[in-house]
Amino acid sequence: MSINYQFFNMEGVTKQIAKSIRDAIVEGRLRVDDKLPTEEELAVRFGVSRPTIRESLKRLAAQNLIRSRRGPAGGTFVKKPTQEESREQLKSMAAVLVSVGEFSLPDIVETRHVLEQVCCRLAAERSSVDDLTEMEAELKVQRDPSITDVEFCASDVRFHCLIVDAAHNPMMRFVMAAVIEVLQPVLNLIVYKLRERPFIVERHQEIIDAIRERDTKRAVMELDRLMEYLREKYATAQELRLQKDLSK
Repeated sequence: MSINYQFFNMEGVTKQIAKSIRDAIVEGRLRVDDKLPTEEELAVRFGVSRPTIRESLKRLAAQNLIRSRRGPAGGTFVKKPTQEESREQLKSMAAVLVSVGEFSLPDIVETRHVLEQVCCRLAAERSSVDDLTEMEAELKVQRDPSITDVEFCASDVRFHCLIVDAAHNPMMRFVMAAVIEVLQPVLNLIVYKLRERPFIVERHQEIIDAIRERDTKRAVMELDRLMEYLREKYATAQELRLQKDLSK
C-alpha cells in the first residue's frame, strides 16, 4: 500500500488529499479491500487536521471508492465500484456538462450516431430472442396514440437502450449510459413538437427487423435514416428558436 504523502497548500487541500488517495487506487498502489490508515495517521502524514482528512474521505466515499466498516475489524477500506454506481456517476457528470453548455448539439448528435452504429452492428450479430421481444414490447408502447409526448420520449430512450443491451458488450453499455440516457432526452426535448411519431416507429420497426435477420448493413442504414431525419428536425428547431429570439 502506497500513498504519496506530501505537503499541500491549504487552498483546496481536501480535494488534493482525496486526489492523492484516488491516484493510489487508480494506479494500483492501493487495491480493493486494502485498509487505509486511520484518520489520525493520515492527518499526521499529510500534515493536516482530522476534520480535513474526514472531508477528503467523504469525497472518496461519494465517488464509491472507499467504504467504512465499524467494529473491532473496522476501518476505511478501498471499495470496488459497481458498474451501476459508475454509470450513475457518468450520467450525473454528463448531465451537468450539458446543462452548462459544454457540449454543442452537433457534437451530441454525432457522438450518439457513431456509437449507436456500432451497437446496431453488434446487436445484429449477437442479439437474443429475449432482446428482440423487449424491443417489440417497447415498440408496442410507441404505437399507442394515447400516450403523451413525455411517455413517447421515455419509450424512445428505453428502445435505444435495448439496442445497446443487445450488443452484449458491458463496456459499450457503460459508455452509452450517458449518451442515451442523458443526452438523448435533451435532444428529444428540442424536437418532440416537430417529429412525426409514425416515422420514428417505422424506423424502429425496420431496425428490429434488420437485427432479427442478422442484417448489419440494413440495421445501420435504418439508424442512419433515423438520425438524418432527426438532424433535420434539430436544425429546424434551432432556426425557429433563433427567429423567436430575434423577434424579441
